[in-house]
Amino acid sequence: MSAYLVRPSLFVRLLPALLAAFVLLTVAPQARAQVTEFRQAVAQAASNDPDLLSFYRERGFEGIWATSRDRNRRNALLEAFNGAVNHGLPADNYDAAGLIAQLQAASTPQEQGRMEVELSRQFLDYARDLQTGLLTPSQIDSAIHRQVPLRSRVSTLRAFTQSNPTAFMRALAPSAPEYARLMSEKMRMERLIGAGGWGPTVPGNKYERGDSGNGVVALRNRLIAMGFLPRTNTQTYDDDIYGAITRFQQAHGLAIDGTAGPGTLTEINVQPEARLRSIIVAMERERWINRPRGERHVLVNITDFTAKIIDNGVETFSTRSVVGARDRDRVTPEFSDVMEFMVINPSWYVPRSIITKEYLPRLRQNPNAVRNLLITDSRGRVVDRSTADFSGYTETNFPYSMREPPSQGNALGLVKFMFPNRHNIYLHDTPAKSLFGREVRAYSHGCVRLADPFDFAYALLAKQVGNPEEVFQGHLRSGRERRVDLEAPVPVHLIYRTAVAPADGQMQYRRDIYGRDARIWNALAREGVVLRAVQG
Repeated sequence: MSAYLVRPSLFVRLLPALLAAFVLLTVAPQARAQVTEFRQAVAQAASNDPDLLSFYRERGFEGIWATSRDRNRRNALLEAFNGAVNHGLPADNYDAAGLIAQLQAASTPQEQGRMEVELSRQFLDYARDLQTGLLTPSQIDSAIHRQVPLRSRVSTLRAFTQSNPTAFMRALAPSAPEYARLMSEKMRMERLIGAGGWGPTVPGNKYERGDSGNGVVALRNRLIAMGFLPRTNTQTYDDDIYGAITRFQQAHGLAIDGTAGPGTLTEINVQPEARLRSIIVAMERERWINRPRGERHVLVNITDFTAKIIDNGVETFSTRSVVGARDRDRVTPEFSDVMEFMVINPSWYVPRSIITKEYLPRLRQNPNAVRNLLITDSRGRVVDRSTADFSGYTETNFPYSMREPPSQGNALGLVKFMFPNRHNIYLHDTPAKSLFGREVRAYSHGCVRLADPFDFAYALLAKQVGNPEEVFQGHLRSGRERRVDLEAPVPVHLIYRTAVAPADGQMQYRRDIYGRDARIWNALAREGVVLRAVQG
């Protein structure tokens, strides 16, 4: 008795094996032999996969798929495989018909044991693909810094055996409402393509109010097919077409002027297959961030040139943004972090890459160039430009730092919002206000500039002070650099979506400004993802 009191864990570990031995002793010898052969086959088949081996070892190598009582699990897996293509996954990877044939052909305990492990392996592959994606983001583009939330394979198997199989399978996909809306739109687009798409493209370069003729008729028909214009027989660019164009421009992130110019016509003539690719890529991207985003969080969609505050799934603040230029060393990366504080009247500590590539060449020619910047040595002392000789320095041996003190003309404007990260990316004000009036706003060195930074600050501070505007402006008037901590840090997500499915049902599409979605689609296609046209 005392041995069990001292070492209860040993008994617990041995219990499955003891029970298995008891079962073997109480059944007929032939049946015992078949059970033994099956479990030996399971052990052998799982031996080259540590996770599967661990899972089956803790079960005494008992199966989870093989017996008649496991029928619900098998049916749930087969049903999930049949629906994999609806999630934008490669149908050939989840061959339900082939799996059924293999199950029917497995007649011996050895074959059934091997099939048992194969079912678990395919289940785990499907679960991982659907939960966290087919691809490894950083292998597609080095500017995508996503820590994909991979689940434990052993824990997934354990949870599956303890759950309703059908419900468990359906819960594998991302639970974010955006994912469900994207999948619904994917299937709608597949039916649309199967029915012939949006019809002929629109010729010409520009149409505006008062125009008429075959080009306007083609434009009218295209807008009707796309759902932006109610049915009409007009052959003139009238108020109805004008309104449809403005709605189309809003849904595609274009300058809203009601005129079908070259940029608008280019987007109108994009084929539904291209939009379907954007949707499938967006679904894969949703799987990469399949984790809670925070009851309150900041969402920066790089392709949309906006920064938003989301509270409990509802957009409560939005402002236009400027993002990184298209040059490879200036693009805005994708990642998530947590905003901890803001700095009012900030200094700009110039990144080393900007110092050496942009400012050093100018200093070599004229030591008094960029006078708004202080040049400082390793001890923070200001370098006297009148005695300094910059001509001998290169990108590798330039020994100084550069800083721009707080001012109206500071490159960061009058406030910056910090979520400390290894990419040195943050949100900030800017003196270059004219850029916010442009349709495509990719001009920065990678950081995100805000059109309404003060209002953004007020919205953030409203959670912790009674009069956020007064508090903020008081710090601003001091003219001194002030750090203001957020009492409740806010998650920040820098995402890249060319297809967005808002709750109001109007799909939004944006240009692939950095070409990232094209690279992701190509990688998905290599994995076997295909576009479907569904008839009827």
